[in-house]
Amino acid sequence: MPEDQPREATLEAVLAAENLRAAWLAVKANDGAPGVDGMDMEQSALHLRGHWEGMRAKLLAGDYVPGAVRAVDIPKPGGGKRRLGIPNIADRLIQQAIHQVLSPVWEPGFSDHSYGFRPGRSAHDAVRAAQAFVKEGKTWVIDIDLKDFFNRVDHDILMHRLRGKVGDKRLRALVGAYLRAPVQQPGGGKDKRWKGVPQGGPLSPLLANIYLDPLDKELEKRGVSFVRYADDIAIHASSQRSAERIYGSVVAWIGKHLKLEVNRTKSGTGPCGQSSLLGFRLFEDGKVGIAPKTIGKLKAKVRELWEARQSRTSKQLRGQWQRYIRGWWNYFQLAGWRREVEDLGGWIRRHMRKCFWQRWKTPRGRLNAMKRLGVKGRALGQCYSGRGAWAMSLHPVMQQALKNRTLYRYGFIIPWQVAAPSAAGG
Repeated sequence: MPEDQPREATLEAVLAAENLRAAWLAVKANDGAPGVDGMDMEQSALHLRGHWEGMRAKLLAGDYVPGAVRAVDIPKPGGGKRRLGIPNIADRLIQQAIHQVLSPVWEPGFSDHSYGFRPGRSAHDAVRAAQAFVKEGKTWVIDIDLKDFFNRVDHDILMHRLRGKVGDKRLRALVGAYLRAPVQQPGGGKDKRWKGVPQGGPLSPLLANIYLDPLDKELEKRGVSFVRYADDIAIHASSQRSAERIYGSVVAWIGKHLKLEVNRTKSGTGPCGQSSLLGFRLFEDGKVGIAPKTIGKLKAKVRELWEARQSRTSKQLRGQWQRYIRGWWNYFQLAGWRREVEDLGGWIRRHMRKCFWQRWKTPRGRLNAMKRLGVKGRALGQCYSGRGAWAMSLHPVMQQALKNRTLYRYGFIIPWQVAAPSAAGG
């Protein structure tokens, strides 16, 4: 078979040694927390070495029963919590192996307007595509928020979709078994699942794209301009009237054909500058900025990371800050309009200074720290000040002790301000 032809979607292809080796490397690279069996990567590797032949026989015979998924609640960016389902590592291996066989079968037919969890595509690509629509004059946006999407996927609809391209009944049955795997709650109880695709497993993103592909095809048939990143959908129109007409008809189509509910409080139409896409906002002139909610979340994270009462050393504070802010900026530096984030530089450094003032604790501790940082003479008298930490963070003595260039030298970086300013303030 030529290399550019996808392999046939069979259980034997899933369990082929080469496919399993690639799947293990992918699971190992992602690492992640243990499932309900409590086994980490090393323990799981040992378990698989001793039990794989028996597991493989059960898989081929259709007798394999996936383990329950461990329910974990994580904060949602917009408030509330999102529930993840963490499979055992052995089941993550099998799911990843299935993903590697099914993905080449489905990928060629997926829409060019779909960007989430697809090889060679990214959130930045989705934003750039939306930017192109805005530059064409399509400055009205229809935002579609699918209410609790991953927990409401209809299994019958999804399995019907799979039957169209997966002829191996055993493989379809295995996918169905993973869909129905019970969820073990933090208290220990297990809940049966008759709908939904649990977030947390390697197979779930692909199944989500398979489920929503008919929506992509419907929007393409209508000739509308749109981008979809997983369950984030933004449709662009040239007028308010057109946007409102599209919104009503698309919501009705989703309810009828996908049996999903659109969250009306988070969906609707409006000018692009009042909307957000994957943390960005698009201005009517086509410039890409950072959404106000994103700036708000950044500020909340700054307060959290520079909370003085953490039981961490200065090096640990620096390490966690660098990991967070470099990752944040690596994603959001796509924005060409950066004034909102650039204006935060001095405010962030003020939080750093406040944190260190509090961590020095006593007048004696502050005196010693100030001397180490080169403060001399009468300025040292401020170590005995009764002002609050937030006020002191802006005081000239703290500006002198922790100059911008001093903070940068010690690794307390702000990546959009690459070179440390020469002035003491900031």
